[in-house]
Amino acid sequence: MPHMKTFPRPTESNDQENKSGHRRGLLLMLAVYSNPRWLSVVRGAVERLTETVGFPAVQCRSITRAVDEALTNIVRHSYGNRLDQPIASYFRSAKRCQHGEIESGLEILLCDRGRAFDLNTLRGRPLEQIRPGGLGLHLIRQAMDTVEFTRKGLTNQLRLVKYFAQASDAP
Repeated sequence: MPHMKTFPRPTESNDQENKSGHRRGLLLMLAVYSNPRWLSVVRGAVERLTETVGFPAVQCRSITRAVDEALTNIVRHSYGNRLDQPIASYFRSAKRCQHGEIESGLEILLCDRGRAFDLNTLRGRPLEQIRPGGLGLHLIRQAMDTVEFTRKGLTNQLRLVKYFAQASDAP
């Protein structure tokens, strides 16, 4: 297998490095090749991580599905189905102030070095068109609170964030 090209640790975050050099909030880092057989490893890790940080089972499944869809899109569209390209995943605790309340959640940053995308072309097909494929972006947006795509240098970055539901949001 070729040598894994590594990615720098992301620095644009609300987390700061502490005196020992560890990033507060960083929960997990994974690097895999763009071979679909490795995606099950990431799915398993995401499922366990979301359970461990306290998401309910339904949200654990939807977050895992969103990450799986995003990784599948990276393999297919960014890397053109090449099996030996690096994908780095960073999982961090997230916080935001919303309506005067601090909300906690999970931030997922997926990084690849595939081809650059025109942000205007990142649309799923219309939901009323009944045929297979093209619904991944809809599933990702439905599952996550934040979906942001950026290109930094040679690296594509997909940032996904899911916040815990507030007790007042419950029916």
